[in-house]
Amino acid sequence: MVSSDQRRRQLAREKFERQQQRREEARRRTRRLTVIITSAVAVVAVIGGVTYFATGDDGKKDKADAAASQSPSASPSPSASKESAPEPAMKIDKKAKYTLSLKTSQGDIAFTMDAAKTPHTANSFKSLADKGFFDGTKCHRVTTQGIYVLQCGDPKGDGTGGPGYTIPDENLTALGKAGKDGTVTYPAGTVAMANTGQAHTGGSQFFLVYKDSKLPPTYTPFGTMDKDSLKSVEAIGKAGVTGGAADGAPKKAVNISKAAVDKA
Repeated sequence: MVSSDQRRRQLAREKFERQQQRREEARRRTRRLTVIITSAVAVVAVIGGVTYFATGDDGKKDKADAAASQSPSASPSPSASKESAPEPAMKIDKKAKYTLSLKTSQGDIAFTMDAAKTPHTANSFKSLADKGFFDGTKCHRVTTQGIYVLQCGDPKGDGTGGPGYTIPDENLTALGKAGKDGTVTYPAGTVAMANTGQAHTGGSQFFLVYKDSKLPPTYTPFGTMDKDSLKSVEAIGKAGVTGGAADGAPKKAVNISKAAVDKA
């Protein structure tokens, strides 16, 4: 017999899959629109005319899809931004460990990254933090049912933003082999990358696990919170979601004033 816990996780995973499909459809529409606009611009250039292009209904639909993706789900929202730039050049010491420190409105949150296991991820976060990318952003999402995570790293604050490039998945076997349900346990204290549901689509969004959570082993686990930081994130999760839902903006707003990455 299927327990209520198993049924809840199954429903959460199914909702997550629907969410990923909506996002991928939105991305395909955006790519098609870009091709159409690019072709039209080329034609206008040839005939010497001047034309104004707008997204019209497609733009409204993309916004609706982005809003829909914020409904309760079993996974952190992936970044839906259009990536085009290359990831930062490798500059970190691949044999070292680094600490990412966040000064937030709910206290300091810090976690350690092992560059030997996740060099691309650690290097990207070091590069972004050095540029002040995370400063002035907020942790836009907390989930309190099915999985238990706080999601941050989106410059737009709505689950659709990113740095303009993607990084490869790393360290995916670190948490063990997936069970029959296709999931592994991401232990409390783990920090992992959000993505679009497709391989190698991580950007700047990441999630902090404040209670053991079962997820597919497709999210790069790249950091571990210290005890005090875990307690801070637990308190944010315990406070719940704005409006009383199980997934959405945290009731305790988490604004990041400063992010820094230093060699541990």
